[in-house]
Amino acid sequence: MAQIKIYGLRTTIEHHRTLLSKALHNAAVAALNLPPDKKFQRFIQLEPDDFIFPADRSSNYIIIEISLFAGRSIEVKKALIRMIFKNIEQTCGIVAQDIEITLVETPKENWGIRGMCGDELTLTYKVEL
Repeated sequence: MAQIKIYGLRTTIEHHRTLLSKALHNAAVAALNLPPDKKFQRFIQLEPDDFIFPADRSSNYIIIEISLFAGRSIEVKKALIRMIFKNIEQTCGIVAQDIEITLVETPKENWGIRGMCGDELTLTYKVEL
């Protein structure tokens, strides 16, 4: 399980949404071994007054927060982060300087999915990678 939130200026999100979605999903499937049909993304469009960031970032600046089940190795998490940077730059032209990524891991029992606690689910993929 991975839930992805993407924050950015409204104009940036509107311009890049489709390709950002593809870049992020491809990275999650490849690095986390998620099934291709498991896509959970939320794009949060912000107006300039609501998105304050340093002057050394461009208007393409985005913040990506990924909530996921705990259990992946450090190597897998680093591979995911590196793949996201690479995919976004290749597909959207947004440079790494304008991308920040945070992974937030929580135990499965802290999730509620389809009427069940996450640790009671039967998953079609492995979390402990």
